[in-house]
Amino acid sequence: MESLLGQLFASVSSIKAAYAQLQLAQSPYDPASIQSADLAVVTELRRVSDLKRGFFSHSLQLSSPLQSQIHEQHSLLKTYEITSKKLESDVDQKDSQLISLRSELSQLNFKIRELEMKAYPGKTLASLDGLHLSGLNSTHLLCALRFAVNSIRNFVRLMVEHMIHAGWDMDAAAKAVHPGTTLKSSAHRSFYFESYICNIMFSDFHMKDFNLEFLQDREKWDSTKFFDEFMSMKSLNIKELLQGSEDSFIIEFKLFLSAKYLSMVQSKMELSFFGDLDQRNTIKSLREYPNSEWFMGFAEMARRVWLLHCLFFSFGLERKVSIFQFRKGTRFSEVYMENVVADESGGAEKVPTYRDKVVGFTVVPGFQVGMTLIQARVYLSGMD
Repeated sequence: MESLLGQLFASVSSIKAAYAQLQLAQSPYDPASIQSADLAVVTELRRVSDLKRGFFSHSLQLSSPLQSQIHEQHSLLKTYEITSKKLESDVDQKDSQLISLRSELSQLNFKIRELEMKAYPGKTLASLDGLHLSGLNSTHLLCALRFAVNSIRNFVRLMVEHMIHAGWDMDAAAKAVHPGTTLKSSAHRSFYFESYICNIMFSDFHMKDFNLEFLQDREKWDSTKFFDEFMSMKSLNIKELLQGSEDSFIIEFKLFLSAKYLSMVQSKMELSFFGDLDQRNTIKSLREYPNSEWFMGFAEMARRVWLLHCLFFSFGLERKVSIFQFRKGTRFSEVYMENVVADESGGAEKVPTYRDKVVGFTVVPGFQVGMTLIQARVYLSGMD
């Protein structure tokens, strides 16, 4: 009986191995392998049938139990080998599918970035993906400038909301920024606040180290190093930057962020807005940063100005890149300046001639790359 069972199990194992081979041969389709597996199944089924007839007729011719075990183990080994090949084939197929899906995803992301650039100009740096230093031009700087200015305007709106909630006299607050310039309309207050923020964020922008002692090493940097930092940093969001600490540029950005915040947001302002100085004290510690909407809005603005600064110095000395603004009383020039009121109103308030108009204050500085000018945005005084 032991020999019969051993031979029966050996046959069953052989059938399993042949069936596994039959499955493997289906994909990719292999006619020869299918025929071989089919023949093996038929042979083993006949052998089982012979065992059945021999058992009932008492005429069994059985091999030794050891031979049956060896035959069974060979069949099991063959089954495992076939299963292993099938799994390897499945993995290869999945890898191919993964490569195909990644390619499709890359194409979709590219299309999405194109649509974002058209729908939200200034809200993304997608057009700078894949940028090379050798191909850098004024259009790229303009894209980064719009990206930065967009975040500045967002922060202005946030600051105005806090001012209103805290009960500030909005006209008085605007006039305090530029006391010698007449505020013609309450709708123009945002230009005063935008100018205040830009004056601080773009202070010493023309210097590689922002005239900050902890950034002095940057004075030795060349254009390649600034460009590499720009490309490395532009893909990181503000939370990733605030949580990171290993890279030197992240550490330096955090110091820049803290310095600009403490310079822009005075203690009286923060106390008026929030009733305490908790955020200011947390930032001073340099160990952690607030997760408030207020601070994250400021941090995102600082990130974008930092990126613009990196791209600015990526041009190198030979490209003659510069930043400029205009003092109060400077005669208006349509070449170097853009009137923010005319721009904001879509031309509705555009004055027929600017011959007698002068600058009240610069809202956003201008840039020059070689012979290409990016106009400064200015608020004119004496507007009728």
